[in-house]
Amino acid sequence: MLVFCTLFDSFYLTKGLTMYHSLEKNCSNFHLYIFAFDDQSHAILKKLALKNATVVSLSEFEDKELLAVKPGRSKAEYCWTCTSSTILYVIEKFKVTSCTYLDADMYFYRDPSILFEEMGQRSVLITEHRYPAAFDRSSSSGKYCVQFITFRNDENGMQALRWWRSACIVWCYDRYEDGKFGDQKYLDDWTTRFDGVHVLQHLGGGVAAWNVEQYSFVSRKDDVVLLRDKKSNLAFEVVFFHFHHVRFFQNDLVDLGWREPANSIALNLYAPYFIELAKAESIVKSIDSIFDIPLKPYSVLNNAGVKGMIKYLIKVVFRYSLYNSKKLIAKYRGE
Repeated sequence: MLVFCTLFDSFYLTKGLTMYHSLEKNCSNFHLYIFAFDDQSHAILKKLALKNATVVSLSEFEDKELLAVKPGRSKAEYCWTCTSSTILYVIEKFKVTSCTYLDADMYFYRDPSILFEEMGQRSVLITEHRYPAAFDRSSSSGKYCVQFITFRNDENGMQALRWWRSACIVWCYDRYEDGKFGDQKYLDDWTTRFDGVHVLQHLGGGVAAWNVEQYSFVSRKDDVVLLRDKKSNLAFEVVFFHFHHVRFFQNDLVDLGWREPANSIALNLYAPYFIELAKAESIVKSIDSIFDIPLKPYSVLNNAGVKGMIKYLIKVVFRYSLYNSKKLIAKYRGE
């Protein structure tokens, strides 16, 4: 059985639920431990009683070390601080042989077993950001991405995991400082710091908003998505896609961040993902009819500072990576 864990609150609930359903469709034997980061998400998830999931509340999970640093960390920083601790909790509490952390805003198109087959008997699996050369942020945000990270319950795996947890307790902030950034840049030297670390080579594991411009869309049939690497001309099936920075606003606007996808990617990956998010929201509202994540207007007033205002104006004027979600879905459906 493949063992995963993730963490999210009610703001990411529909994304986390969509990720779970994608695993259910494509992975025959798995269990997902969900760390619910607020009372609302915990209550809804418990009522949903997902067949292949165990819901863990903050009161069950948080220990004195985490609680001691929590007041000094932002919401995002505390989530990053907790990532390593969720993996450690699952391994120690549930006595599993390995555990893989997943970001909640990912979607699986194929069974991830193929990624673990590549890992073999090694103790740790990490994935590169695979930034394109023109947008390489490795020096500031890290060579590797925490999005999909595996630890085996053996000497090498636990040594790396416990070191990472201790480091994140001491420092985990949303800024670059002394070679550190969040929980992520700690991974930069792991291939030499620890034994048994494998860097994923399969291109289908780790396709994301920040690197998809390196690939051409070939085809999609149901959940089988085929892309081609522009540099090597190698075609490959997408195992998972990381829908980073998908932010919804009033009037059906959705912002996809600062790497604008090709039209074929927006149409064949993002539009179907929006449909799945809407299905997840319907499921949640069938449990909690008043569930709602208020949408803000897409306004310069919501972009703090001069830099934020300039970015807003660029996006509005040039419609850069800014879409009408309903129109995109209608185009995907051929309406």
